[in-house]
Amino acid sequence: MIIYGSSMSPFVRKSLAFAAEKGVAVESLPGGMGGGSPAFKAASPFGKIPALEDGDFTLADSSAIVAYLEALTPEPNLIPLDAKARAKAIWFDEYADTILAGAVGPMFFNRLVMPKFMGKPGDEAAAANAEANLLPAAVAYLESIIPASGFLLEDRLTLADIAVASPFVNLMHLGWTPDPAVHPKVAAYVAAIHARPSFAKYIAAEKAVVAR
Repeated sequence: MIIYGSSMSPFVRKSLAFAAEKGVAVESLPGGMGGGSPAFKAASPFGKIPALEDGDFTLADSSAIVAYLEALTPEPNLIPLDAKARAKAIWFDEYADTILAGAVGPMFFNRLVMPKFMGKPGDEAAAANAEANLLPAAVAYLESIIPASGFLLEDRLTLADIAVASPFVNLMHLGWTPDPAVHPKVAAYVAAIHARPSFAKYIAAEKAVVAR
């Protein structure tokens, strides 16, 4: 099974970490940013990452990919079966992909991707606006709802945690981490999820790329 796209993308990282927590072996291959093999382009008709190839089956979009992996390998269960918890898992996945990544994306793209990987100045005004006006509410919401267990649902790791923790890696690459004095629950939560082997492997590889 192949997942295309750099783990620098929070969506690719989510898919890779989800597969790792499932115990599903995947090969990570390049794709996106206008590049990638013909096989990637066949798997992702619009060039979006991540994309998946499993034999003759292809699929694009991180939420679709994790749904496929969950159905393919039901245990360990990472998308709850209880109706309310399952709906909440889908909500947190959407929150991570739109609200949280919507705040992180302009910061990461303009402060790291553009100058380091594309050799062009980023739009600092867009990054600053996201940091000042989008990120605080997204992080404050998370601080207000993290349970004492340190997991968002059912007192155990689920898709919700994998999806929500992923954009925080991008912030870390920018030198931004939750302030324990302001958001103690978020700081502890993010640190714990990122320490899991499913995340730590990719974080270490990404740090090496950023440091080049």
